[in-house]
Amino acid sequence: MSAAKEGTAREGKHPSTTRRVIQSVLSLALVVAIFWFVFKGINFREVWDHIRDMTWLEVTTLLVVAFWNLATYALVWMSVTPGLSFWHAFVLAEASTAVGNTLPAGAAVGIGVTYQMLGSWGLSGSRRTVAILVSGVWNSFIKLGMPVLALALLAVTGAVSPARITLAAAGVAGLAAAIVVFALMLRSERNAERVGLLAGRAASRLLALIRRPPVRGWEIATTRFRQRTIGLVAHRWLWITVVSLVSHLSLYAVLLLALRHVGVSEAEVSWVEVLAVFAFARLATAVPFTPGGLGVVEAVLIAGLAAAGGDREQVTAAVLVYRALTWFLPIPVGVGTYLWWRGSTIHAEEAEPAVAEGSP
Repeated sequence: MSAAKEGTAREGKHPSTTRRVIQSVLSLALVVAIFWFVFKGINFREVWDHIRDMTWLEVTTLLVVAFWNLATYALVWMSVTPGLSFWHAFVLAEASTAVGNTLPAGAAVGIGVTYQMLGSWGLSGSRRTVAILVSGVWNSFIKLGMPVLALALLAVTGAVSPARITLAAAGVAGLAAAIVVFALMLRSERNAERVGLLAGRAASRLLALIRRPPVRGWEIATTRFRQRTIGLVAHRWLWITVVSLVSHLSLYAVLLLALRHVGVSEAEVSWVEVLAVFAFARLATAVPFTPGGLGVVEAVLIAGLAAAGGDREQVTAAVLVYRALTWFLPIPVGVGTYLWWRGSTIHAEEAEPAVAEGSP
């Protein structure tokens, strides 16, 4: 390689490395700032006492529900990748979750890991892309829909307020808009192209405010998205919806059980109020400011559950247990599954595909 080329290579790598370092530092600083603000004034001796007072039966039930929650991630991948075995789906889900929970911009890296793993099991590029896109779209639908469901249940139970009604209306509008756009995209190629053009223009106007160049080719991307997803969605939309909802509700079940086991009663914070706070915490992670929503989720949950009537130390204890089981637990499990995948001999060029390409 010539000196000129070496210089170019160094220049290409340096900004990327610098950007990653800056991103990591900013992410860590944000997490520390959030935790300092959230935990300020909390008696951690009491928090630990509440955790330690849980019985072995309570701990066991929490672990059972937590591992069931991890299993539901695999069900989601099986629903969007017909023919994928439970074990392969579990390996895929846990490895990508571990990446997302530990690295800045981990969600993007996790998508790369997912794409690579599916490829090693014999899936074509188009099938991998469809699976990733559809699972992401359905995850967004559930995140938008759960706050609406929770606020509707609060209204039924009489726990309504003008603020909650406003949030419910905004949630319904957002969810309806997302579903309408998605339906229009699938209805015809022309609609998909129009959606891409409109979205591209809106994005370009926003980028112009910060003096960035306009986006290009979004109409091509939306058209390809329609072509690739219409078959899968037409045949499996109900199954995808059911397992995606089950996965989110299983996560909620871990939080509810943790609250009850540390002593936060139904009279203090009802299951509907817990669902509402949980739903908005999930919505807060739609933009991944920190790995796995670290700090952000804790802040929303502790503030929301304490405001709903829970004792602050008990709520903190429950949230820490919940996050240990849903944020930390997937990390060692994901590392283990990733190492299994790396050490296995199941690769596209050496073995038969793990998933038949003839599947819909």
